[in-house]
Amino acid sequence: MSPTAEALLRSWPYEPWLLATLVLSAVIYGRGWLRLRRRNPRRWTARQPAAFGSALAVLYLALASPIEPLAALVLQAHMLQHLLLMMVAAPLVWLGDPLIPLVRGVPQSLRRQWILPLLHWPGLRELGRWLVHPAVALPLFVAANWLWHAPRAYELALSTPGWHRLEHGCFLAAALLFWHSVVRPFPGRPSWSQWLLLPYLVLADVQNTLLAALLTFSNRVLYPHYARVPPLAGLTPLDDQSAAGVLMWVPGSIAFLVPLGWIGLKLLLDQDAAVPPRAKQSVVSRQLSVAGYQPAPKPAGQTAFDLLRLPLLGRFLRWRHARLALQIPAALLAIVIVVDGLCGPQSGAMNLAGVLPWIHWRAVVVLGLLAIGNVSCMVCPFTLPRSIARRWLPAGYAWPAWLRSKWLAVALVAVFFWAYEVFDLWDRPWWTAWLVLGYFAAALAVDGLFRGAAFCKYLCPIGQFNFVQSLVSPWEVRVREPAACAACRTHDCLHGRGQLRGCELELFQPRKAGNMDCTFCLDCVHACPHDNVGLLISSPLVQLEHDRSPSGLGRLSRRPDIAALVAMLSFGAFANAAGMTAPVLEWRQRLATALDGLSPAAVTSAMFLLTWIVVPLLAVATATEISRGLGRLTSKRLPLALRYVYTLVPLGFAMWLAHYGFHFFTSYAAVVPAAQRFAGDWGSSALGQPAWACSCCGPVADWLLPAELIVLDCGLLASLAAGYRLALTDAGQPGRALRVVLPWAVLIGLLFAAGVWIVFQPMQMRGMLGGGG
Repeated sequence: MSPTAEALLRSWPYEPWLLATLVLSAVIYGRGWLRLRRRNPRRWTARQPAAFGSALAVLYLALASPIEPLAALVLQAHMLQHLLLMMVAAPLVWLGDPLIPLVRGVPQSLRRQWILPLLHWPGLRELGRWLVHPAVALPLFVAANWLWHAPRAYELALSTPGWHRLEHGCFLAAALLFWHSVVRPFPGRPSWSQWLLLPYLVLADVQNTLLAALLTFSNRVLYPHYARVPPLAGLTPLDDQSAAGVLMWVPGSIAFLVPLGWIGLKLLLDQDAAVPPRAKQSVVSRQLSVAGYQPAPKPAGQTAFDLLRLPLLGRFLRWRHARLALQIPAALLAIVIVVDGLCGPQSGAMNLAGVLPWIHWRAVVVLGLLAIGNVSCMVCPFTLPRSIARRWLPAGYAWPAWLRSKWLAVALVAVFFWAYEVFDLWDRPWWTAWLVLGYFAAALAVDGLFRGAAFCKYLCPIGQFNFVQSLVSPWEVRVREPAACAACRTHDCLHGRGQLRGCELELFQPRKAGNMDCTFCLDCVHACPHDNVGLLISSPLVQLEHDRSPSGLGRLSRRPDIAALVAMLSFGAFANAAGMTAPVLEWRQRLATALDGLSPAAVTSAMFLLTWIVVPLLAVATATEISRGLGRLTSKRLPLALRYVYTLVPLGFAMWLAHYGFHFFTSYAAVVPAAQRFAGDWGSSALGQPAWACSCCGPVADWLLPAELIVLDCGLLASLAAGYRLALTDAGQPGRALRVVLPWAVLIGLLFAAGVWIVFQPMQMRGMLGGGG
């Protein structure tokens, strides 16, 4: 054994307070567990003390073993400490179901006089429920992970023992909050669906992968402390940093993906697993009674986490003029785009009309859809003139009955994307400016004549894109308590009251399901006199499992127009991204050269027709026919196709997110020189001289490709899960359901393979100087 290794093995830190705390915790837990086991040996088994004892042992190993002094010399050891605290110790603590054993293990006088009154305190219980909710625990977990790995904070922790202990305390506390939602320790009774855990774990893995990639692929030492200490075994600081990144990447991802796979499999095989087990509440209550703690019943109206209940954001959104406050800056930005598009240089990379709409706005749309919902329609500036001029506009006509479908919108969406490809709108600021002006004029003219927000519902291509993609959003505008709506006779959320408008898109909240046609205007929130409409977290696509008739849409199996829109945008995500890759561009150029009589625009149009319309139609028809035969379904072909086409939405959204995210994260700085140039053209030097280097094609970050692949992986899993649950609803038996969903799974797999191929190809850097045409 080398002297260095022997010295490290002998370097056990002296931590009497930590050891005493861990031993005391073990004694209290063991005492309480023995009492509980004597009362209910079937509920309290050896699993719990084994898990809790292992957690205490891991904590001692991480903080009071030779790993602690080694962490000051090698980044890998420090990373191992963090993994043990956040990925091993925290979930093991909750697997031990520690609450009741710890309460029962303390002396009776202390329990009755101090602990139980504290547990009975409603404020503490409410705070606990709030902290362990996925929407709160995940941001806290990510914040702790990223903030403490920032170089300045990391260096501070390495140089000061007090800050080092605080760092470890933050890691452990954030991890306990995070893993509580995953493990669901007894006697917890979460009211939200377990389907929420899938994006919860995926997002946690994504942030872990991004941080690990930064460490692994960085070409400079991020933490100078490790460059100043003597190297061990000839390990350079940069190699040590890369190894630490790999340690965070691989075991960290496994820690998230293993429970993700287990929970996903459990949900797929058990349709009731996503519903909180209300039938077991009496058992939970009895066990709590054994501990001497009786929780209060859950208040009505808190069945799901509600963004409108948050202190600052919720208060702002509940404000009557919140949407107007968001639309005004968006409208001012649109005016800037129009002015620069008409008057500025006609180069997309140098003009705000070429940069903001085609790089930044598209990414904000898809990221907003995932994070909040249809926030793009919420802040849409095109309806602002209509809202301002509403008192002078007649808006007295009903939209023609023969146009009350999505077919016109399908055509306009196709024309929009076709024009984008054929006319290179991304590099035509003048045309982009007129497109924006046309949007303003169309919204004002249509909604000035027709009532019911006809422009948003039946015409707007951007709105239709948002409607389809928001089907995967975890947020939905819906009622909090159906019973309150059942007692309501005025239906103000639909008709409005006083100066408060109801839903112009005629979506009756008690019968609304999903986000289709919902612009997130929140008019129904303001109009409801019972404060019974919120922005609640929900399971995406769950409304598709049963062919009901949601308000404003009718049964989706009878809406070929919506299904056509879904299919076109799902396949179009891959066609649009593939059209910007180098191999497809070269093949298109060779085809135009070979067909001497056809122009490049004609070739592009033919490819658009093939990939956006013909291929989706043939693929959906084929999958429907095979699915119907394999599953021996008696339902008609068209309703079957119209339902299962929605399973493509998550994967299609993942492709849009990966594609638009790529352009954003590689080109986000292009707005800086364009804004500097715009300010200079109008006589202002406040922004400085244009830094045109930011508009040139730069290197792609090493973490971006893994992030794109993770996004596609999530889309694949979500599409397969949606397809299986839908098939299980139709077939009734798992084996038959697998046969029904098999053709759709093959189609989803082929699209996924196409997406993986796309992200590995050189991508045309549109909107950048030298980025291609």
